[in-house]
Amino acid sequence: MKPESRYQEYKTLMGRIADLDFANAVLGWDQQVYMPKNGSEGRGRQMATLSTFSHELFTSGKLEGILRDLAEEQNLDDSQRFNVQRTLKDVLRKKKYSEAFVEEMALTTSKAFGAWHEARTKRDFKVFEPLLAKIVELKRQEAEFLGYEEHPYNALVEDYEPGLRVSRIDEVFDQVKRELFPFTREIAARFKPDTSFLAKTFPKEKQWEFSKRIIEKMGYDFESGRADDAPHPFCTTFAPGDVRITIRSAENEFNMMLFAAVHEAGHALYELGLPQREQYGLPLGSALSMAFHESQSRFWENSIGRSLPFWKGQYGTLQKLFPENLAGVSLADFYRGVNAVEPSFIRVEADELTYHAHIYIRYLIEKALMSREIEVKDIPSFWNDRYQEYLGIRPSHDGEGCLQDVHWSYGSFGYFPTYSFGSFYAAQLHAAMKRDLPDFDGKVERGEFSAILKWLREKVHVHGKRYSSDELLTRVTGEPLNGNHFMSGMRVKYGALG
Repeated sequence: MKPESRYQEYKTLMGRIADLDFANAVLGWDQQVYMPKNGSEGRGRQMATLSTFSHELFTSGKLEGILRDLAEEQNLDDSQRFNVQRTLKDVLRKKKYSEAFVEEMALTTSKAFGAWHEARTKRDFKVFEPLLAKIVELKRQEAEFLGYEEHPYNALVEDYEPGLRVSRIDEVFDQVKRELFPFTREIAARFKPDTSFLAKTFPKEKQWEFSKRIIEKMGYDFESGRADDAPHPFCTTFAPGDVRITIRSAENEFNMMLFAAVHEAGHALYELGLPQREQYGLPLGSALSMAFHESQSRFWENSIGRSLPFWKGQYGTLQKLFPENLAGVSLADFYRGVNAVEPSFIRVEADELTYHAHIYIRYLIEKALMSREIEVKDIPSFWNDRYQEYLGIRPSHDGEGCLQDVHWSYGSFGYFPTYSFGSFYAAQLHAAMKRDLPDFDGKVERGEFSAILKWLREKVHVHGKRYSSDELLTRVTGEPLNGNHFMSGMRVKYGALG
C-alpha cells in the first residue's frame, strides 16, 4: 500500500477515536450542566461504553500495525512523521491499561461526580469518601502498571504535563515557599484595600452582559461556543468550531462570574486556535499540555483581566452598568479592590498570590495519597492543617475545604501542579509579548485584543503538541521556564499597589 494511503488510513482511524471522545465530552458536559440527578447511573454506563470503545480502537493491533509500518516509511513529511511517532508512543502507553480497568474507572468516576456534588451541597466529605477511596486505589493501580521512576506520582503527571517529574515540581515549589509565600504574607499584611463595594448586589443578567462583552472582545465567538452555569467552571471541546465554557456566579460577589468567564474563554481561545480541522484527532491538532492550556487562561484572567490598562479601558462601561454600586468608587480604588490579597478558602476565586498555596496543598495531598503516606479518610484533617499552616485560615466545613474542586471525582490526579506551572508560563509569555508588541498596554487599554490573540495563535496555538513545554517556551521567549518572570511581575505590580 502506498504511504499516502496508509497515512490516510491512520487519519481515518484517529478521527473515529476522536469522534467517540468528543461524543463522550458532550455527555460529560450535559452531566454537569443539565442532567437531572437520577440520570447519573445511566449516564455512567453510557460514558463507560464510549470510553471502552475508544480505548479498544486506540490500543487495537490494527492501529499499532499501521503506525509501525508508517514509522519505517521514508516519504512522510515532518508533520506526518511527528504525528506517527507521537501516536505510537501514546498507544504503547495506553496498551498498559486493560479494557476492564478503563471501564471500571469510567463507571466509578461517573458515579463519583454525583457523590461529590451531593457531598459539596451537604458540606459532608463522608458522602464522597467511599467513591473517592475507590478512585484513589484505581489510580495507585494505574501508576503501578504504567511504571515509574522515583515516585508513583510521576506516572500520573505524565498525562497532564509530559516530562514533568516530582523532583522538578518540588524544586519549583521550593522557590515558591522561599520567595512567594513570604512576599504574599508581606503584601497581605500591608495592602488592605476596601473591597466592600464588590459585595454589593450585582444582578446576574448585568454581570453577564459585561462578561460577555469582554470575552467577545478577547475573540471568543458565540457561533463557535456557548456559556452555561455549572457547579465548577470548565471549558470543553466537542469538535472544531464547538468549544463551550461554563461559569458560576453570585450576585453579591462581583469577581466570581467575570474572572471565571475570562479564564474559561482563555482556554476556549486556545482550543479554537489549534489546527483541529486539518489535524483532527491527531497530536498536531491537540493542546500541548494542561500546563500550557492553563497558561492561556491565566494569561487572559490575570495578565490582562486584572491589569491596570484593562480597567482604564473598561471601568467606565462597568460603572454605567452598575451606577448605584460604583459611581462613588474611583478607578484606583476599584483596581486595588479586584487585586486585593487575602487568604481565602476557594481556589478559583483566589488572588494571584495566595492562589499557589491552594495548589501546593492539593499537590501535597495527591503525592501523599499515591505514596500511601495518607489515606482518603485523612484528607479533611490534612487539608485543614495545611490551610492553617500556609494561609493562616482553617475551613469551618468540608464545603469550603476539601470538597471545593471537582477534579478528583474525574480521577484527575496529577493535574493540580499544572495550574501553578501554567501561571509561571503565562508570566513568561506575557514578558515576551510586551517585548514583541509595540504599545502593548495601549492595546489592552483600548480593548484591541486582536494583535494579542494573533501573537498567541502564531507563537503557541498553531504548534499543537509539536514541542515540549520547555522547547516551546525557549522558542517563544528565549529560555525554558524561569519562575523569576512571575516573581518580578508580582513585585512590580504589588509594589505599585501597596
